[in-house]
Amino acid sequence: MNNHEIDYKLYGDDMQFVEVELDPEETVVAEAGSLMMMDDQIRMETIFGDGASNQGGLMGKLLGAGKRVITGESLFMTTFTNEGTEKKHVSFASPYPGKIIPMDLSEIDGKLICQKDAFLAAAKGVSIGIEFQRKVGAGFFGGEGFIMQKLEGDGMSFVHAGGTIHKKELAHGDVLRVDTGCLVAMTGEIDYNVEFVGGVKTALFGGEGLFFATLRGPGTVWIQSLPFSRLASRVFAAAPERGGSKGEGSAASGLFDLLGGDRK
Repeated sequence: MNNHEIDYKLYGDDMQFVEVELDPEETVVAEAGSLMMMDDQIRMETIFGDGASNQGGLMGKLLGAGKRVITGESLFMTTFTNEGTEKKHVSFASPYPGKIIPMDLSEIDGKLICQKDAFLAAAKGVSIGIEFQRKVGAGFFGGEGFIMQKLEGDGMSFVHAGGTIHKKELAHGDVLRVDTGCLVAMTGEIDYNVEFVGGVKTALFGGEGLFFATLRGPGTVWIQSLPFSRLASRVFAAAPERGGSKGEGSAASGLFDLLGGDRK
């Protein structure tokens, strides 16, 4: 194996965190800002790129960091190395309500394609790059679809998604249409494109967006029930300064506010 072999344990239900067990000299790579806690004698270091062993010197590291900038992620990543003589633990927390999905890349042919903000942590040696879609439709309209993260290697990786996670196996020739924001991850052999929903009324008044992702098997896909973009838009729309509710009052109290009444 080229990757460090790490053990882990998941805690929690809707606001999960993953505890990674590191043997002496083992290292895990994580997104900057995802750390929850760590034992003594674990060295934390900020690096360019993803820390993969095949980056090829300074230029390779700069290229890896540049790829992360394209996906909208931080320029830096953080490594956590056990410098002690006994097993140590480091924990990483999910950024919003949802689930952490452990992915053993050796069991899915060494490649996983996921949303650009889904990656949480991985064993050192996992390469974290970008996956460009070949089709023009995905490029212009896919949102998360055009530039997605690509995890390659044979070690453990952890991705995070919102709400409930549904894993679906697609046989050869099976087709699944998914809201582009609900697609979390897929194995490398999935054929992926973005298509127009069709129909003017559906596009304008359906409330489901103009495009959806079309996934064709064979392969495995992971779907999330609550994309962060959907959660954020609802919270933003409900904010008082955006015209949303200012409290838990009744419809009558809302009408009172509309008419300019004073509750004092």
